Amino acid sequence: MADDLKTKDAVSEETLSPQPERQKSLARIQAVPWFIVILLLAAVAWLGWRAFGPQDLGDPLATSLVAFEEQNELTVFSAEFAPVVSSNDSRFFGTINTRQIAVIPTRVSYTIDLSEVDRSRLGWDPESETLTVRLPAIDIGKPNLDEGRAQYLREGIWISREAQDKLTRDNTQLAEREARKQAANAVLLDLARDAARQAVTQNLAIPLEVAGYGDVTVMVLFDGEAAP
Repeated sequence: MADDLKTKDAVSEETLSPQPERQKSLARIQAVPWFIVILLLAAVAWLGWRAFGPQDLGDPLATSLVAFEEQNELTVFSAEFAPVVSSNDSRFFGTINTRQIAVIPTRVSYTIDLSEVDRSRLGWDPESETLTVRLPAIDIGKPNLDEGRAQYLREGIWISREAQDKLTRDNTQLAEREARKQAANAVLLDLARDAARQAVTQNLAIPLEVAGYGDVTVMVLFDGEAAP
């Protein structure tokens, strides 16, 4: 009887002993799908990073040139003048003399030809994150005379239609010439340059910031100016 019990116990031990091995195998089998899921998630994350993750910012000079290409001419400043001019007319061998005084409101625009700005006019310092731009000289536009608001004073006993038209044409030319002269004043040119610096700085800083360069310093110079 005792021998039968020992035999049964031995059989029971032999029967129970493979249980841990089967559990380990079952655990491995159950872990395989999760491992595959983790690999798939990692692959998806890697593809997403490649597609939408941080990219190479590229060339800041190219980004700046694109900003310039959007407009070939930039109006940076305008000034209004009221030239006072006068013209004389003499007819019938000097027996009839007339004079016309005119005050003609005039507007002059100051522009920059951005089509001249190429890569050679740009410089990039990666250490200080400074973009240097060298602009061409300010262009003084053709005076725009507002003859609808002009005021005229005529002197003379009698003024013919022909004489009046000639005096008006002469005064228009004189007013345009005088407006050009006043527009070339050094103070106004300095104001135009300052306005150009502000406009170009804003036009370049915003695209560079959007492109991922952050807070970039833009230094604007004109032809003939030395870097500080």
